[in-house]
Amino acid sequence: MNTLRFYNTLTKKIDDFVPNVEGKVSLYTCGPTVYHFAHIGNLRSYIMEDILDRSLRYAGYDVKRVMNITDVGHLSSDADTGNDKMVEGAKREHKTVMEIAKFYTDAFFSDCEKLNIRIPDVVEPATNCISEFINMIEVLLEKGYAYIAGENVYFDTSKLDKYYTLSNQNEEELMIGVRDDVDEDTNKKNKADFVLWFTKSKFEDQELKWDSPWGKGYPGWHIECSCISMKHLGEYLDIHCGGVDNIFPHHTNEIAQSESFTGHKWCNYWFHVNHLNVRGGKMSKSKGDILTVSVLQEQGYNPLVYRMFCLQSHYRKPLEFSYEILDNMKIAYDKLKKSTLRIKAEGDSSAVDTKAFDEYKAKFMDALSNDLNTSSAITVLYEMLKADINNATKLALIEDFDQVLCLDLLKEEESAACAVDSELENYILERIEARKEAKKNKDFATADSIREELASKGITIKDTREGTVWTME
Repeated sequence: MNTLRFYNTLTKKIDDFVPNVEGKVSLYTCGPTVYHFAHIGNLRSYIMEDILDRSLRYAGYDVKRVMNITDVGHLSSDADTGNDKMVEGAKREHKTVMEIAKFYTDAFFSDCEKLNIRIPDVVEPATNCISEFINMIEVLLEKGYAYIAGENVYFDTSKLDKYYTLSNQNEEELMIGVRDDVDEDTNKKNKADFVLWFTKSKFEDQELKWDSPWGKGYPGWHIECSCISMKHLGEYLDIHCGGVDNIFPHHTNEIAQSESFTGHKWCNYWFHVNHLNVRGGKMSKSKGDILTVSVLQEQGYNPLVYRMFCLQSHYRKPLEFSYEILDNMKIAYDKLKKSTLRIKAEGDSSAVDTKAFDEYKAKFMDALSNDLNTSSAITVLYEMLKADINNATKLALIEDFDQVLCLDLLKEEESAACAVDSELENYILERIEARKEAKKNKDFATADSIREELASKGITIKDTREGTVWTME
């Protein structure tokens, strides 16, 4: 068993990882709110969380990883105001909330597959766990950590001495809304209090509602991760993952309610991934398109080029995206693949040099143990490829390293040639025409949906001066 060291947001330093149970790891990941496609900034977090998961397994740990799917309760502001994101998505596309959830959940996992992101061992939608949410809220009310106001149930942050332990903030520094400049909820006793359960008093047009002791309603966003984690991993969690924007208030609120519920420390290690930015500011839409994996594919990029782009930077640093940088990464990835496939093609009947194998494996593990320094890990790969060792040893090391990097370094490129019958071709052309009409009407959400629908079937479309062209994997 190798020791892994990474930055712990809770202690504000790089810690040696020591699990609650020797050899076993309970790992929780905040999953997507499935109201729209995940953009590549969202997916940077999931790529680096995947590296953490794979590194732990590589180091010899038995990992159980759980992830939620937020299909209810996440409002457009983290301050429990605005509209439910799922409801907004349903209105935008004239579908039911569950139709939206199913479509974008499938799209998310399709992106994960393209990026070689391992699907967690357990994936649980929030709508599956209403009884667990209600039970936790009842206990928090009984213990005096929650109160009812305006028919909603709130967590009382004034009951905690160390509410801001994860974020190092204080109440005077807080805006009313973290992401949006919004009006204050006058039902709250304290500015930092947050909603555990919304009743019919909040949104009359909310599609998803459940009976509860406090009236018909639905859970707040923060409660779901605590309950889903405990349902599958118990009351003592080793590692909790997410993006840096989750530190406050989402993860701060999870700690507050979880430790008030259990009466003891809940999670020992918090792992956060920094933002992906575009030049000039945060990621935004371009010509109606969200920058997704499918958009990158349309531009001719293998999704694993983007994975390598993320691995060449440290997860705790902001990462700047541009097509120029991605072009350089594509060249580097293609050269790397040619090198590894050439070694594979040449072959070698010699025995693996165990001394050289162990030496480079140790260097690779050292890089991962140094706060998941994936850039250094890739440097070890390049160093090994240039070393004076036989091909059998190189092939064994490439395969070994790729358990973590997952760049398909020894995978032959499959032929794109594929027989297409007339019925399939007519379907593709009809969907392309429908997308063209949607873009003409500035209905970019429908246009995006059609593109993703085709991508899920292995069909890539690209807009050119001569019109839209398509290829099939």
